[in-house]
This record gives sequence, structure tokens and C-alpha cells, in this order.
Amino acid sequence: MKNLKLTFLLFCCFLTLSFQDSKIDEAQPRPAQIKQLLNEAEKSIDIMEFDKAQMQLNKSLELAKRIDHKRYIALASGILARMYHVRHEYDQGITQLQRAIKIQREINDESGLAYSYILYGKLFLSKGETDRALKYFDLSEQYYEKEENAEQLGIIALNKAVVFLRDKNTKDKASSFLNNAEIYLKESENNYELSRLHYYRARYLIRENDLEKAEQSALGAFNLADSGDFIGMKMYSYSLLSQIAELQNDPGKALEYLKKAIEIQEAVFNMNKEALASETNERFGMESLKSTVNELTLQNAEQEKTLKVNKLTTILSVALITILSLLTLSLYKNNNLRARANELLQKKNSELILAKENAEKASMAKAQFLSTITHELRTPLYAVTGLTHLLMEESPTESQKEHLNSLKFSGEYLLSLINNILDLNKLEANKVEIVKSTFNLKKRMSDVLIALKNSADEKKTKLHFDFDESIPKELIGDPLKISQILINLIGNSIKFTEDGDIWISVKKNRQEGKNIFLQFDIRDNGEGISKEKQKAIFENFTQGSTQINRKFGGTGLGLSIVKNLLSLLNSEIELESELGQGSKFSFELQFETAEAEVQKTPVPEKIDDPKISNDIMEDKRILVVEDNKINQMITRKILEKNKVICDVADNGTTAIEKVQNNHFDLILMDIHMPGISGIEATIEIRKFNAEIPIIALTAVTLDENLDEFYLNGFNDIIPKPYKTEEFFHKINKYLAPRETTV
Repeated sequence: MKNLKLTFLLFCCFLTLSFQDSKIDEAQPRPAQIKQLLNEAEKSIDIMEFDKAQMQLNKSLELAKRIDHKRYIALASGILARMYHVRHEYDQGITQLQRAIKIQREINDESGLAYSYILYGKLFLSKGETDRALKYFDLSEQYYEKEENAEQLGIIALNKAVVFLRDKNTKDKASSFLNNAEIYLKESENNYELSRLHYYRARYLIRENDLEKAEQSALGAFNLADSGDFIGMKMYSYSLLSQIAELQNDPGKALEYLKKAIEIQEAVFNMNKEALASETNERFGMESLKSTVNELTLQNAEQEKTLKVNKLTTILSVALITILSLLTLSLYKNNNLRARANELLQKKNSELILAKENAEKASMAKAQFLSTITHELRTPLYAVTGLTHLLMEESPTESQKEHLNSLKFSGEYLLSLINNILDLNKLEANKVEIVKSTFNLKKRMSDVLIALKNSADEKKTKLHFDFDESIPKELIGDPLKISQILINLIGNSIKFTEDGDIWISVKKNRQEGKNIFLQFDIRDNGEGISKEKQKAIFENFTQGSTQINRKFGGTGLGLSIVKNLLSLLNSEIELESELGQGSKFSFELQFETAEAEVQKTPVPEKIDDPKISNDIMEDKRILVVEDNKINQMITRKILEKNKVICDVADNGTTAIEKVQNNHFDLILMDIHMPGISGIEATIEIRKFNAEIPIIALTAVTLDENLDEFYLNGFNDIIPKPYKTEEFFHKINKYLAPRETTV
């Protein structure tokens, strides 16, 4: 019977080891499960169990990726960055945090960004870059002030205190922020941050030579750390107590505290080493197998002493040897398979990393190329729109005024087209914002038709416009995107219709309160589109056929832009067409009636904004920093027509000198210039003049995140080319406050 038990025990051990690595958790991970793992990882970091924290973060990241939970993917990277910060591996922490911030900006996770900005500031503080640290603490503080989150505001105040503790000349600021942190954290149950507060209070008191209170604060830090088993803070508290005892001329006490700090440090090292060994044994079952084999050996020895050699013993021995052989062979094969799988995974992982790096390089090269080309296109376009504005103010004849209006409208459309080509990927990802304003839809459409009339006349094609007069005169929507959609659709119909007709109609479908739904139809009797090509023509760089491309030309981007713009406006385009019989494009758009908006908010929001008038701008001194001579002339003439005293600097160095030696009420600063850039010039000016308004007047393509731009000292941005209304509005916005202080 003992041999049978022995055989059964070995067989169970064999089954356990065979199936140990084949178990797969097929259950769908839950967000709550991931959140729990992330919370446990933060606790592990607090008590400096880094190996355990690493495993918890790896597991949470795997589960978050399986359900594509981007917020938790970013949070896992952020917590990993925090672990690197605690371990003094700052560069690795910054790399992880940059990944987290990139995802949080993509999904507009403001709370996640605020958390990351605090950690970003702590990393820069640890690297000695205190100015950058304070900037990111300020960005996070803006969010938490809006949320009225006292605990997080207390943590930010504490970190700012740490910044100012580094400099003896800023100890008053350090004391002020420590007091603020104490007020904010008064009701907090976050013992870790409370322990840090006591610790840094003790350091401040040491600097003030108040050793008795410093010792009390250090003991308070230790007691809070001990209650939460925050090993790191316990170690730091002992070190600080040792320093205080030494300053109190008590070497015995200082040595005792120092020994305790060293004991904790050694315990942390051994704890992580033992945790790794324990995890290895638990994963592969080696200790369990060793124990089982020892037990079997003892039982076998006892059996050989007590039983006589007989036929049954021989059979059972052969069976035992066979099972052990099979077990050994199974372990050997399993280890070989695992080694091969790991080797294959490492190879594939290396290939994926290389492919990712190449894709990132290609994406950066594409972005740089588009940014450069866009800048080069915007610069001459600024000359076109600026000269058009100047000509329109020189009393043109009625016919000239009509041509200039068409030129102005076409310039605005060209700028919009440049932006749409550059941001086509953002359109498809719904990252382009809708800008709502009050406008006259009928006039807007009439302007579109006037701009396209010459093209239609060349094709001997008549444009017929039918506008439902029951539609309110003033609507609230995005007029620029409406113009882009109509220009692309009507222009497309003109391109494929020769000696024919195009009918453009707008009808009111229904009205629900202040929301009105309008039906747009653009119909022509031109070439038409075959059934098999009708879906493909809305894709990028696609036309009906190669013959159509050769005959009519074009990039094939127009309808793709229309589709993406309508998707952004929560609408879809419908197409009805027969080859040789023309096409009909239809879509419905929702607007708000301006009358309803006025009733809701009878007082305009911008009633306090400065109005454009000669009274504000007259005799004001404005410095234009611009290296392009044509742009200098245009900007200067536009300003001087409004009685502005205008001065010009060709580069950033000259601008700095002029601001040092002269009085100016405002600066218009270009970005790309020879020598130092506009950003560098602004940083230098802010060192000796923090009050003068500086507005970036630039053709640079602006990034989605403008935090760094404003942090470098700019008050506002005017992208070139601009609408003169926006140009004067922003200038007067900053001149008006200076007018009242004179």
C-alpha cells in the first residue's frame, strides 16, 4: 500500500508541474481589479518593496492593455515613474512620465495630468532644475484650485517648500509654504505626506537653530511613518534625528539613531532580495519539488529496511523509476520550450522596439516637414491678406471692392485649406476643435458662390442658389468649417460639370427650441460617379478613375476633408449619382438660433473687452520684431493707419537692446528669426521687464499644448495670416489696461 501511495503522490506532483505554466486567466479584466493593483503598487513603493511593486505594475499594465484602458495605462507608467524617483533613477522616471503625459493629453485626462505634473516637478527638483519644477507645480496647482482639492494643494505647497529650503536666501518662502501645507493637510488622513511635512519642518527648524522643536518634528515624522510602515521615511527620520543629536553634542544618541537608519537600509535590501527568491520558488515550484523528493527518499529507505525483496517490490520499483524518468524528461522538455519561447519573445520584442523607433522617427520627420512647409506658405499668404486689407482701406471703387472682397475670402479659404491638409490626421481623430460664432449663413454662402463664379463661368456652368427664407438671419455655428465644406463640394461639382447647371439649396428641416436643423443639397448634371467608386471617393487622394484624374486634375483630398469635417460636426454626407447623369451631395447640420442665444444671455460675455478705437491706439508705441521686410512694411502700415507710433527690429538681439533703451507700450514678436529666436528674446526681456505685453505674431504652426509657450513669457498669440478684427482686438485687449494706469 505504501508503494501505491508513493506512486500516486509522484503522479500528482507530475500533473501539477505539467499544468502549472499552462493556466491562462481567460476572464475579462475589470477596471476595479486594475485600480486595486495600482493602489497596492503605490503602497509597495511607500514601504520600499520595489520588486513587489514592479510585479504589480507589470500585471496592471498587462490587464489595462488587454481592455485598452488608456487612463490606467498612463497611470501605471506614472506610478512606475514614482518608483524610479524613490530609487533615485530620475532619467528613467522622466521617460516613463513623458509616456504617461502623452496619453493623458490625447484622452484629455486633466486629473491624470495634474498628478503627473506634480511628479514631473519632483523629478526636476531632484535633478536640481528648480525653475522647471516650480513651473510644473504651478500647472498642477491651477487644476486643483479649480477642483478645490485641499489635500493635493497641500502636497504642492509642501513640494514648493522643499524647493525654497535648498536656498538660504529663500527660507522665508519655505516657511510660508510649509505653513500653507499644514493648513491644507489639516484634515488629511494621508500619513505619508503628513510624515514628509513633519520631516521638512524639522529640516527648516534645524536651519533656524531651534533644535528642540526640530527634534519634536522629526519624532513626529518617524511616528507617522512607523504607523504606516513607510520604511523610507523611517530611515530618513532616523538620519535626521542623528543629525539633530550630533548638533546637540550627544554623540551616543546620534550613533544610536544612525545605526537604526543603517539597519533599515540593509533590511530593505535583504527584503527585496528575499522577495525575488520567494517569487522564483513560488513560480517554478522548486522548493515544493525538493520537499516532495526528500519525503519520497525517506519513505523508500524505510521500505527497503522493512520489506523483503519480492516480485511486487520489483514491479513497483520499476514503475517508480519509470515515473521519475518521465517526470525528469517532462521537466527537461518544459525548460527547453520555455527557453525557446523566451528567446523568441525577446527577438520579437527587439524587432517591435526597432519598428516603433523607426515609426516615431518617420512621424517626427513628417511633422517637421509639414511644419516647415506650412511656415513657408503662411509667410507669403500674410503678405496677400495684409496688402488686401490695406487696399480695401484706400477707398476702392465698387468693382474693385468686389474683387478685393473675393481676394480676401479666397485668402482665408487658402489658409484654411493649408491647415486642413496639415491637420488631416487630427480631423480623422476628431482632435480639431469647433469654434462657434454668430454669422449670416445666406451671406456666407453668397460669398462662397461669388468666389467660385469665375471658375463656373470658365466651364460655362450656371449656379442656381435656393435659400429657405424661413431660416433665421443670424445663426450660431462654425462659419469657417461651413465655408470649407461648401467650397469643396461646389468646387467639386464645377470641376466635373461643363456647360451645365449646379443647384445649391438650403431648407429648414425642423426646429427644436433654439436648435434648428438645415438640409443642404448640392446637385449637378455633370459627369456622375459609378456605383463601385462612390464609397472610395471619400478616401484620401482618391478620385473616380485614372481618366478623370488626367482630364480634370486635383489631389483627391476635397471630399475626404468634407467627410471628416461633417463627422466633426456630428453629420454624415449622402451621395446619389449615376454615371453620365450627374451627382447629388446631401447633408444635415444643426445650428443654434442667435435670437435664442441673445434671450438666454442678454449681456454679451465680452462687454468688458477693449473696443477697437483710435482713442486707445493713438500715440501708443509698439515695437514690431520681424525679419521679413514685406511683413514689416505691412504690419507697420496697418498700425500707423491707426495713429500708432511704430518701431521695427530686424532680429531678437536688436529687440532686446531697443526695449532696454526705450519705452514701448506693447511688443509684436516673430518666432523664427536669424540669431536668437523670438522665444529666447522674450525670455531675456522678461529678466528686466515683466510688465510689458508681448504678443507672438508668427506663422509657426502651434502645437496642441501651449503650456511651455506661455511659461516662457508671452501674453498671447496671433497666428499669421490673421483677420484684422482679431489683430486689433488682441492689441487693444492689452493696451486698454495700460491706458488706465497711465
